[in-house]
Amino acid sequence: MSWTSHHKRGEILRDVVAAVDERRDGLLPMDLPGVTETFADELDLLAALQLRWHTRLSGRIETELAAQPMDLEDAVVRAWHAAADDLPGTRTVLDRYHALPVDETMAASLAKAKTKEHLVLAVMAGKGAFADPQCVPIGSMIEMRARAEYVPTTELPERRTFATLVDRFRSALSAA
Repeated sequence: MSWTSHHKRGEILRDVVAAVDERRDGLLPMDLPGVTETFADELDLLAALQLRWHTRLSGRIETELAAQPMDLEDAVVRAWHAAADDLPGTRTVLDRYHALPVDETMAASLAKAKTKEHLVLAVMAGKGAFADPQCVPIGSMIEMRARAEYVPTTELPERRTFATLVDRFRSALSAA
């Protein structure tokens, strides 16, 4: 993948995240301009959203744990809540396709992602190690707790726009 296509893919993915946050209907926005040209199919787009969710969740967990909480599990649950607030539409899409995958390939891919997420939740909550097979059901229980205690925000998260490197240079030159 060239730098240009990578950059374009990132732009389209940001548009997708904004659209699913706005719509919150759980459907992949394959109708958005550039989506079908950028992503091979629904699974490709869903995988990108899954990665976005996992990255945000991991970052939120790291932020919570950096505060050195007394209860690691509570910190992980708070992180899950924060990630769900950051990406409400993405969470809705992932939940819908976990419940109703379009085919066996999607079901297998999403099941694998869910297993990895549960493993991370359990390990980061201090309940075991990555090699411990018991971490997956423990992580599942942590996710169920996070979902049960979750009160979604009604506001859409603020969208930041990112200036290109050229825009930053122009801004710096004009300021000088």
